[in-house]
Amino acid sequence: MLKTLNLSIAVLKMFTKEKPIWGGRELAMAMNMNHTNLYRILETFENNGFITKDPVTKKYSLGIALWEIGMNMYDSLNIDQLCMPALEKLKDTTGETAILTVLNGLEALTLLKAEPVNKVKFTVSRGSRSPLYVGASYRSMLAFLSDEQISKVIDKPLTAYTNNTMTDATEIRAELEKIRNCGYALSNSEYSVDVLALAMPIFNSEEQVVASITVSGPIYRFTEQRVPEVLGSLTEARNEIEGIIRRYHLNFN
Repeated sequence: MLKTLNLSIAVLKMFTKEKPIWGGRELAMAMNMNHTNLYRILETFENNGFITKDPVTKKYSLGIALWEIGMNMYDSLNIDQLCMPALEKLKDTTGETAILTVLNGLEALTLLKAEPVNKVKFTVSRGSRSPLYVGASYRSMLAFLSDEQISKVIDKPLTAYTNNTMTDATEIRAELEKIRNCGYALSNSEYSVDVLALAMPIFNSEEQVVASITVSGPIYRFTEQRVPEVLGSLTEARNEIEGIIRRYHLNFN
C-alpha cells in the first residue's frame, strides 16, 4: 500500500512548471514504470479531479482538485511559522536581535522579532510603525523605491529622534545611493540611542522591495567591527525569507 502511495506521489511530482503535460506512454517511459500500473494511477487521479485528460490529445495535466487544495493551504499560511525559523537562527548565530520589517505604503511596520535571552534587547516592538528615512531597517527599503516615493518621504521637515538622526534630504539621498551600491544599510543610534543596526532589503518575485531583515544590538556589544562577521549570516537569512516570499507570493500590503 505504501509503495503504491509513494509511486502515486512520484507521478504527481512529474507535473512541473517545466513539464506540465504528459502523454501516458511518455510518462511511463520517463519513470521506467509498467504502463498498466501507471494508467491505473492516472485513472484514479482523474476520477478524483487531481489529474485531467485532454479528450483530443489524450494527454494529462494537473486537475482542479490540486488547485483547490493549494488555495486552502495558501489561505492558512502563517507568516510566523514560515519566517520565524530564519530569524531565530539569525538571532542564535549573531547573539543579537533579528527583526523582519515590512513595507506598508510609505511606512515601515515591524512584523516579527527574535530576541536573545538574558541580554539587553532592542526596544522596537512588534506591530510598531516607523518612518522610512530613519535607521537601517527602514532606509534599506527606502533606497529601492522610486524617486517620486523617496521625495514624498524626505522632501519635507523631518523629525530627529536622536542627535544622530539624518534629517537632511541631500545627506539621505547620498546614503540611499550607498545602500544601493553595497546592498545593505548601517545605522548607529539614529532611531534608538546606543543601538547599532545592520539591515538588508528583501524583494518579491517582481523585484519590488517589500521588506527588510535586520540585526540590531547595543553598541557596546554589537560594534561596527562585527559588521563583516554578521553580514554572512544576515545574507543567508535574507535569502531564506526572500525565497519564502517569492515561493508563496506573500503580499504584506
